[in-house]
Amino acid sequence: MFYENDYIYIEREDSQVPWLKIFTKEAYKELSDCPHALQKELFEKILLCEKALIEFYKPDKINIASFANYVPRVHFHIMARFKHDAFFPECMWGKQQREVKNLNLPEFEDFVSFLKIKLD
Repeated sequence: MFYENDYIYIEREDSQVPWLKIFTKEAYKELSDCPHALQKELFEKILLCEKALIEFYKPDKINIASFANYVPRVHFHIMARFKHDAFFPECMWGKQQREVKNLNLPEFEDFVSFLKIKLD
């Protein structure tokens, strides 16, 4: 976890692509179970993360997903996608399309520093 406030926390998914996960601090099963203030906070942070990924990494596409089947808690995945990543155009849970060892992207830790300025 590299960010938290009263409502949510954000962590990294270890992946070839830059991938963030935003969780509610309280365990709500469905988005509609969340209080309005939490829904607002989630969407504000999702959009902020999306814009930061676009500005920092200049991806070909952003993917945002929320399944919560394995982890029955409200959370969202925000991923920067590239035409030359191993799964594109499939989702990151889909069938791998090619072997890619390194996307030669800026360090994720540098992105975290960039993002934290925007989150505060």
